[in-house]
Amino acid sequence: MRGKLMFLTGLAAGFVLGSRAGREKYEEIRANAQKIWENPTVQEAAGVAQAQANKLYSEGKDKIQSSKLGEKLSTTGTTGSTTSSDSTDELLAPSDSLAGSKGSTSTGTTY
Repeated sequence: MRGKLMFLTGLAAGFVLGSRAGREKYEEIRANAQKIWENPTVQEAAGVAQAQANKLYSEGKDKIQSSKLGEKLSTTGTTGSTTSSDSTDELLAPSDSLAGSKGSTSTGTTY
């Protein structure tokens, strides 16, 4: 299923970038993509994927911190360098910019 989705995404991107159909066709494709993105099922799947990514990030971070490598990284040297615990503790994901705003693109660029 993932392979099909990637193929269709590539196909759509290739069509949009290589098409000579013009702005009208681009706007139609963009509107359809926005409808799909705003679909509650798609939003739910995106939320599940984000939750899984956050969980995996936390588990991996905990494993590294509890390992010998993590212990070496978290100790401060005699120079007073900062520790790895000063880094971001939470995976930051982009907000649902398409879910709440109409007419914006996912990249924020206008064409």
